[in-house]
Amino acid sequence: MSLKLNDKYVSSFIASHEISQMQSQVTAADKMLREKSGPGNAFLGWLDLPENYDKAEFERVKVAAEKIKNTCDVLIVIGIGGSYLGARAVIEFLKSPYYNQLPKNTPDIYFAGNVISADALNEVLALCEGRDVCVNVISKSGTTTEPAIAFRVFRKLLENKYGKDGARERIFVTTDKARGTLKQFSTDEGYQTFVIPDDVGGRFSVLTSCGLLPIAVAGIDIDQMMDGARAAYKAYQTADVEKNPCYRYAAIRNILYRKGKSVEVLASYEPFMALFSEWWKQLYGESEGKDQRGIFPASVVFSTDLHSLGQYIQDGSRMLFETVIDLADTGASFEIPNDPANIDSLNFLSGMDLNMVKKRAMEGTILAHVDGGVPNIVLEVSERSAFALGELIYFFELACAISGYLLGVNPFDQPGVESYKKNMFALLGKPGYDDLRSSLEERLKNS
Repeated sequence: MSLKLNDKYVSSFIASHEISQMQSQVTAADKMLREKSGPGNAFLGWLDLPENYDKAEFERVKVAAEKIKNTCDVLIVIGIGGSYLGARAVIEFLKSPYYNQLPKNTPDIYFAGNVISADALNEVLALCEGRDVCVNVISKSGTTTEPAIAFRVFRKLLENKYGKDGARERIFVTTDKARGTLKQFSTDEGYQTFVIPDDVGGRFSVLTSCGLLPIAVAGIDIDQMMDGARAAYKAYQTADVEKNPCYRYAAIRNILYRKGKSVEVLASYEPFMALFSEWWKQLYGESEGKDQRGIFPASVVFSTDLHSLGQYIQDGSRMLFETVIDLADTGASFEIPNDPANIDSLNFLSGMDLNMVKKRAMEGTILAHVDGGVPNIVLEVSERSAFALGELIYFFELACAISGYLLGVNPFDQPGVESYKKNMFALLGKPGYDDLRSSLEERLKNS
């Protein structure tokens, strides 16, 4: 395994017997999950996905990715939430946050349909000027506002540039297998389609075609990713918190929550992990934040954020704990040069690898934060690779499911997400929302 759990920095906050006393609750949560008897059991397709994924669909993804790489300079990925965060997180983690600016032999990949912003849309359109473009639209229904608007725009761009027949060869749709507006439209237009499985929710979908097609276009080995996820799937079969680090993590975070630690900060030390943290925040925030309970997920990238949020973490309200991603080997190194004048008084670092400075900064930060009353869970990841990332993704997905059941919520629905949509549709004048529109406009007028 490329992933290890180090929980020694929570020992001053949690006694060992507290974890063992969680065993019966963890066993019950595991039973609900494995027997598919708990809340949200219709959306457990991700659970054995690393072992039982659709091999034919997987091969079709690889073939389509090669076609896209050979056809276009730019791939526009249209989707919101889980429909794009997973793919973007993986691409930035394994390639670079500057992926589109670096020399490479794969298309630039830009993401659209995840905000309501004229500026953002115009900027992506400008990046397409004078370049060959393909589009991957990802939506279960095809009627979600943000991606639907973007798909209108980029479909028109392709049809104007290549004609309807040419555009047909450049539009790739990831949607429901048989139902929905987008599926029917894609069938009518003759677009190549890929499947979002019925039993996999968006935030758990990165290892399906939803995430795998853009990831493969970026030149990432998706076979290795699935191998890593499969290794995690096999390793985390036991419900024993002494032998299953995934379940132990879920138990620890719930113990801390019951002690008043209601905010979890995911801390990393590499800028390429920023979007992975965004994926993690959606996974846990949307899964646990309901019924007036849940741990609020936040994130930082150190050492940058030590000069901003670090003060709060060290000395602010003691309602948080940290989960630190300790990535041992990024595949890069840099020797710090000597300065004969020593104007910064840092010649004691001359000849040292920058990775050692980062390691010592992490160790010093963990100790300082623990001394300041902040429990730290450390996840040690051996390398920056597709295999290790596949493991890490599955670790967090499985821990999220168990943690949600320990919390007493349904980790697989998201009823609160619909509230803003209803209000937005009403205020925009969507047919059928007239009564709600009148009520909302009255509230806005009187507020």
